[in-house]
Amino acid sequence: MATTRTAHTVWEGDLLQGKGEVTFDSSGIGDYQVSWPSRAERPDGRTSPEELIAAAHSSCFSMALSHGLAGAGTPPNRLVTSADVTFQPGEGITGIHLTVEGTVPGLDAEGFTAAAEEAKRGCPVSQALTGTTITLTAKLV
Repeated sequence: MATTRTAHTVWEGDLLQGKGEVTFDSSGIGDYQVSWPSRAERPDGRTSPEELIAAAHSSCFSMALSHGLAGAGTPPNRLVTSADVTFQPGEGITGIHLTVEGTVPGLDAEGFTAAAEEAKRGCPVSQALTGTTITLTAKLV
């Protein structure tokens, strides 16, 4: 069964001086302020499209890796994934780097890296972002 999740943004003003607010409608988890300075300079308590992509990518990748590891008979005890999304004004998103550290009983470093690479390819968010270079660092802890 397909699912649809919804968020909306209300923006006021021009790009450089304006500001907006993103609302997570489906989950109701809250409203988050966005602005050009929070995107291109410092966050100062606001979010950005790139941070939202990073959140989506790190959670999707963790789910994909967990599923793949369990399917291979080595379910993880714990995965900690971060996603660094780089934005260059005038160019756009120039890359995404995923870093994952995992505790996976019965799996060696080579197997973990292979599973992480497969999860990177299979994660639906990775697939949606195929126009961007996605790199990965995977480490057992």
